Amino acid sequence: MGAISQKSAEFLLRSRLADAEAGDVDALFELGVTYSTGRGGIGVDLIEAHKWFNLAALSGCTRGQECRAEIALEMTGREIAEAQRQARAWLTTTSYQRRAA
Repeated sequence: MGAISQKSAEFLLRSRLADAEAGDVDALFELGVTYSTGRGGIGVDLIEAHKWFNLAALSGCTRGQECRAEIALEMTGREIAEAQRQARAWLTTTSYQRRAA
């Protein structure tokens, strides 16, 4: 991957992370998609994907629930536990504001 596409991938991630922290449920879901598919040159990381799908699901996103369940089938119990731990940590260390539905 070239430096330009790497920079755009990093920019996209930072942008979606900022949106997620602002309470954008679609951003949470899109981060899950990015990590589960390796979209935009980001490496596939099922633990990260599960974390973001889990956060989307907690915010009422049914697609997040479905995708979380799908990738969980490909993960070990230890990986799922780590993803859940990371999701809890993210909620406590960010300024995430859950939007009222």
